[in-house]
Formats: sequence, structure tokens, C-alpha cells
Amino acid sequence: MTVGLHYADGVAVLTLDRPGALNALNSDMLRALSLHIDTIARSEARAVLVIGSGERAFCAGADIAELQGRTASQHLDGAALGQGVFAKLAALSIPTVAVIRGPALGGGLELAMSCSHRVAVVGAKLGLPEIKLGLIPGYGGTQRLPRLVGTEKAMELILSGRLVSADEALAIGLVDKLVEDGDVMNIGLAFLAALSDGRPAAVHLAREAVRRAATLSLEDGLRAEADLFVLATQTDDAAEGINAFLEKRAPRFAGR
Repeated sequence: MTVGLHYADGVAVLTLDRPGALNALNSDMLRALSLHIDTIARSEARAVLVIGSGERAFCAGADIAELQGRTASQHLDGAALGQGVFAKLAALSIPTVAVIRGPALGGGLELAMSCSHRVAVVGAKLGLPEIKLGLIPGYGGTQRLPRLVGTEKAMELILSGRLVSADEALAIGLVDKLVEDGDVMNIGLAFLAALSDGRPAAVHLAREAVRRAATLSLEDGLRAEADLFVLATQTDDAAEGINAFLEKRAPRFAGR
């Protein structure tokens, strides 16, 4: 199996498992990811971690050998496969975190950008170097990178194909946090522990509100936010949170 799925503390852990190829994505891996994401969507997982196997890389990108000899129609099918899998990951209603150790290049960075959060380990390298092969990103990179770092910076990175360090990635907003080296799963679990703080009902609604901001006008986005805010007020968690605040005690959220 080139992509593993297991659960730890209620978190679904997806492991890219081709360490000999620096976890480069081939068609089999994309299809395995798709099946695993479907399984996660049906589960009670509270979050998802995406990690790379081995010590050398998160994901070195798409498997370039697969591109050789493809027809235009086959290239279109390949792009549709990658975009579709990553879109499913991005659409999950729970937090998704990519923990990046080593290179996250091309399709690897596109996978990471499909997650709601990215944590980089010191020494990581991130970039979309497709231009150096006479290509452009095909799994969503030209669309997601500008939304994270702005149009000007995204254009510079895509047209130059240069790689950024973990420090620069943090500075430009490409990753959310920079950490010292350690076990990538533990790094991800620690990030999640600080992130959701036991409020899954509110987390789902907040993620949906932020996601809509990428495609709606400010006016429509504010209307959507108000609707989602009202939904949040009707949850058991909201009643518990308000009562706990007024009673000066820690809330006991149930996730509904």
C-alpha cells in the first residue's frame, strides 16, 4: 500500500509511503488517497494529519516518469484525478494538517495546500518547480498558492520555480507554524491539540465560513457568516460555552 491510513487519538493519519521515491505521487497513490478520504469522510475522525514516510521528504511531487508518452487526453485525465482528490481533501469539514519535513514540491506542495493547515519542520523546502520542466502546476497550485500568499508572490514563485525555506514559507503565510525536528505525527497531534480545543461543532462552521470567503463577494460572505453564526448559536456546544463562561468554569463540549 503506497498510502497508509490509521487512527490516533481520534485523528485520521494519512501516510505517503514511497520513501524510496521521496513519496512522489503516482496514479496509484492518488487513487488510494481518494479512497482513504472517502473512508475518513464517513468516519468519526475529528481531524486529519497528512505525513510522509521516512526521514527525507514529505513529498517530492508528481511521479515525472508517468508523464512521459502520455497523450493530451491522458494528461487531462491525470490533472483531473489530482485536482479531484485534493478537492475532496479540501472539502472535508474537519481540520486537515500537513506536517512537512524535507521537500514538499510540485504535487506535494499542492497536496499540502489542499489541507487547512501546514506545519513545517526546520529544513523543509517548498515550491512549485514545474516551470523548470517546461510545465505548469496541474493539481491546483496556480489557484491555491495565490489564495495563501497573494498574487504577486505566487506569480514570482511559479514563474521562477524557486524553492523557499521553511522560514520564508512561514513569513509569507505558506505555512502556519515552524517547529524543530521531531516525530511528525506527534508534531501534528500537538498542533491539533492547540487548534480545536474540543469544539468540533464550532470548528466545522468556522471552516465553512472561511472557505466561502475565497469565492464570495464581501457582501455575500458576510451574509453567509451571519447564517453560519446563527447555526452555531443553536448547538449544544454554544449553550454549554455560554453557561460555562457565565458560571466561571471550564466548558465541557460534546461536539454537537
